[in-house]
Amino acid sequence: MATTTPNAALRTLRTRSLTWHAGAIALLLVLLYPVVWVFTASVKPADEIISSFNILPSSVSWSGFGTALDGIAEVPAWRFFANSLVLAVGSVIGNVLSCSIAAYAFARLRFRGRGAMFAVMIGTILLPTHLLLIPQYTMFQKVGLVDTYVPLLLGKFLATDAFFVFLMVQFVRNLPRSLDEAALIDGCGHFRIFGHIVLPLLRPALITTAIFTFIWSWNDFFAPLVYLQSPEKYPLPVALRLFVDSTSSQDYGAMLGMSVLSLLPVIAFFIAFQRLLIEGAATSGMKG
Repeated sequence: MATTTPNAALRTLRTRSLTWHAGAIALLLVLLYPVVWVFTASVKPADEIISSFNILPSSVSWSGFGTALDGIAEVPAWRFFANSLVLAVGSVIGNVLSCSIAAYAFARLRFRGRGAMFAVMIGTILLPTHLLLIPQYTMFQKVGLVDTYVPLLLGKFLATDAFFVFLMVQFVRNLPRSLDEAALIDGCGHFRIFGHIVLPLLRPALITTAIFTFIWSWNDFFAPLVYLQSPEKYPLPVALRLFVDSTSSQDYGAMLGMSVLSLLPVIAFFIAFQRLLIEGAATSGMKG
């Protein structure tokens, strides 16, 4: 029977490793190409953006960024950034607070109908957004809240994002109950147990919720388009579409410049909290 020498086995292992890394790098290049193209095309002269397929510009032109920073319909670009920041930060605060409280109630409290309520909450993940659009819009219109940020933020403070509630429920269930029992013996109520014991231990799940909420809210186009009517209240995704529609000459340089500016905060936010995101994803499945 033929035997494999250590050198042959080592060569086979190296070949497999090189093949795997080469395939991963090739896939990464394919996935990153559109992003790289957007960044390089934003500094191309206007006549090269569509006519040339070269990823590198023949000359660097910053005119697109200048036009983008001038704003749209007499609304400066910084206003759209501020609107997006208000919606993103408000959504993060609302989801972190409301989802953590709801998760503690489902994971630690005993009350009638808890299982049915939790099942209904999980079932809302299957509901398409468009199914709830008309009744929600009608409700907010009757109370005069259309063209405000209330329809976009109210649900975040009422724990309507079932995915994040479920994430935190699973995390809280893995925490040792002995911590709660020791606090109860010391005379702590549920509010103090939640605030001083559970909430600090929820840090990985809270960070994961904050990162995804920020990115999803910053990139949200559909909901602001439906509920907001005044251009000065538009966030960046809606403002970008308005900018494209407002230019009869199709200024692709300005459109790409605005796109790059809107991408920078999300990329910076993800890079800054990437380690914490990985930590939250890794520890959310650990047993206490």
